[in-house]
Amino acid sequence: MNGVLGVALGHVGALSLLFTETVKQAVRKRPEWPVILEQMHHLGVRSLAIATVTALFTGMVLALQTSYSLAAYGAKLFVGDIVSLSLVRELGPVLASLMVGGRVGAGITAEIGSMKVTEQIDAIRAMAANPVRKLVVPKVLAILIMLPLLVIYADFVGITGGMVMAVTTLNQPAAFYIQHVITALRLQDVLSGLGKTVFFALFISLIACHGGLTAEGGADGVGRATTQTVVAASLSVLVSDFFLTKLFLAF
Repeated sequence: MNGVLGVALGHVGALSLLFTETVKQAVRKRPEWPVILEQMHHLGVRSLAIATVTALFTGMVLALQTSYSLAAYGAKLFVGDIVSLSLVRELGPVLASLMVGGRVGAGITAEIGSMKVTEQIDAIRAMAANPVRKLVVPKVLAILIMLPLLVIYADFVGITGGMVMAVTTLNQPAAFYIQHVITALRLQDVLSGLGKTVFFALFISLIACHGGLTAEGGADGVGRATTQTVVAASLSVLVSDFFLTKLFLAF
């Protein structure tokens, strides 16, 4: 147990140092926006498909399950309220972060890990350049910008999926469903979900970059680092979601 705790604390310390260095490099010079925009397209825009499928069917399933559960209490009218609140506060940010984090985290670790084992990162240092500034900063900033936007999009798609089921299965008018959604949602609910995505983006990007920078052992080592990144990023999203929910509910 002490050994596991020591390893966990070691990883937390390493991530904290990487975060400190990333912030230092980001504020020392003006960010390289062409590189960041390229990363935003690669990491964010190309994740639209998986975010769409995840959010759409989550909203549809949530509407179906809610309608059957509420039918016993004669409360089918509140499907729009429950679907919108569940997606905006919880399911939208978490599921989108898990799906995007798995895709993005694996890609970042594989990319940086391949550069590490082929000594390209050493070559960057030999040219008096900082690997954190060249490789980590653009990816962290790109995910910080794109993940909240993807979650907003996923919330909209999920609520639309719930509306489709409410109209086709429950025979509710679309205007009635939308009115319930608008009435149920508050600005605090939206900001709570978006606030979580900022932390999720930091955890996913830092864990992925750290996994790539510490990869060793050739192709096998890169594969192990990629697997560890996906697992660690997913666990960090799920665990931090609990504490962030407690924090936001306190205000």
